[in-house]
Amino acid sequence: MAACSFRRSIASQLSKVLDLPPENLIKSISAVPVSKKRHVADFQLSIASVTEDSSSDCLAQDLHLQAQKLAERLKCDAVVREISAGPGTVNFTINRELLAKTVLQQVLKDGSQYGVKSELFSTVPRQKAVIEFSSPNIAKKFHVGHLRSTIVGNFIANLKVALGHEVIRINYLGDWGMQFGLLGVGFQHFGNKEKLKSSPLQHLFEVYVEINKAADDENTKKLAKDFFRKLEEHDEQTLSLWKQFRDFSIEEYSQIYKRLGVHFDEYSGESFYHEKSQEILKTLEDKGLLQKTIKGTGIVDLSEKKDLSSFSTVMRSDGTSLYITRDLAAAIDRMHKHSCDAMIYVTDKSQSNHFQHLFQILKLMGYDWAERCQHVSFGLVQGMKTRRGEVIFLEDVLNEVRSRMLQNMASAKTTKEVEDPMETAEKVGLAALIIQDFRGLLSSDYQFSWDRALQSRGDTGVFLQYTHARLHSLEQMHGNEQLTDVNVACLQEPDAVSVLQHLLRYDEVLYRSSQDLQPKHIVSYLLTLSHLAAVAHKTLPVKGSAPELAQARLCLFQAARLVLASGMKLLGITPVTQM
Repeated sequence: MAACSFRRSIASQLSKVLDLPPENLIKSISAVPVSKKRHVADFQLSIASVTEDSSSDCLAQDLHLQAQKLAERLKCDAVVREISAGPGTVNFTINRELLAKTVLQQVLKDGSQYGVKSELFSTVPRQKAVIEFSSPNIAKKFHVGHLRSTIVGNFIANLKVALGHEVIRINYLGDWGMQFGLLGVGFQHFGNKEKLKSSPLQHLFEVYVEINKAADDENTKKLAKDFFRKLEEHDEQTLSLWKQFRDFSIEEYSQIYKRLGVHFDEYSGESFYHEKSQEILKTLEDKGLLQKTIKGTGIVDLSEKKDLSSFSTVMRSDGTSLYITRDLAAAIDRMHKHSCDAMIYVTDKSQSNHFQHLFQILKLMGYDWAERCQHVSFGLVQGMKTRRGEVIFLEDVLNEVRSRMLQNMASAKTTKEVEDPMETAEKVGLAALIIQDFRGLLSSDYQFSWDRALQSRGDTGVFLQYTHARLHSLEQMHGNEQLTDVNVACLQEPDAVSVLQHLLRYDEVLYRSSQDLQPKHIVSYLLTLSHLAAVAHKTLPVKGSAPELAQARLCLFQAARLVLASGMKLLGITPVTQM
């Protein structure tokens, strides 16, 4: 990694002066974000991170003074051409020829591995992670509310795989519970086998709407209870109908996942654990953790003082299990089956309490690995409407974003003849949805806006796709051969240097996202990269330049495109080559 060799070189000089091991200094030396004000150094060392007295009462002027003193003790060399002190930092500017040569060689050599091979990750042990995400309720059309869980979980899985971890992607379906009693009765009354085959989820949705009208009727309630009881008792006919609901649902969801570019290693569900949850209740009882209330429900006391100021209900009064009991069984089963180092659940923040309780109960049961379980929560999306009004189903959103994109492409002056406009519109539209979703903190709610998402200029997924396609066609136009023995030392213009400086920072951005699992760092990085590449594309023409300079510039644009494509793929976006 280009940045690594520069960091190491700076660290080795600093270590002699500060009398600290170089490896202790490497993470304190960071690449400087590119500034519109132009000339900025390439790396900086924060004085607070290496001084003994880095307490908050250490005044800014003291830090500035320490930075000046340290800068005076350091010397420029073949790598560093300039050293200066800033407010609490020592700044290093790399020899410009070396910067261009090292960065571009490294990007073109590493390709999609650029950034992930960085020594920033050398102390991070390779792990095995189970990630549960998406998890829709079967027999219902894929609700738009599940989009965030699906794309966030996919991003986390992609990032971990890219960094060399082993990942098991699990889709834990909502496929058990009293609602299936109601749906079963509904299907007996209003169901149609042919419709179930031709458009299963739409038909089950219609059945559900019909039976819900009679849901408060005592007779319907009794029939629904009976149906679910038969299901729990493995009655063959009842189970066969439920299995059809489940299989048809997975089949239809697979089509949606294909459109989203998402896959799973395992389809699991609550139904797998309804029997094992009885074993959980027995274990809780044996360990003295299960208490009965006056109403006969089973609870686990989670309060520190054991005064029931915080508790979790794990059993109904009739002895049947609840969602959390099945989750306990699932967690224990997964750990037993996969022996993983981390278990990550991706759901909206309204379930934070549920997961807090889940992890607490696991700890009380004596499972120390509960410490390695994590809930990645996200906020809600508001205002997702199609032209026909309020939207409920994800399929409608995907169709809408594709048709709007097709329309925009047809009316745009810059649009080239595209081989498959539908597919291109789908990929660009999905990029628009993902970038709008990932721009802020995941825990924030946000207001969805079609106009904002689909702008071709500005900080959007459409702009990223447009930049990628443009850089790709530049390569195509000027011969797509592998660039070797190119003299990139001539890339001295400020716009070229800005792109190089930005490419230097990629490993730090990946490291930051890997630490807090927030995609926004990568999104912000890619948007800046696209803006810098767009400026460079205008000011540094390839066509009409001297052959050596043209080759060097082509090399710069190819590197920018490779990093852009890698980052987009991590986010779950398929880069397009024409639009």
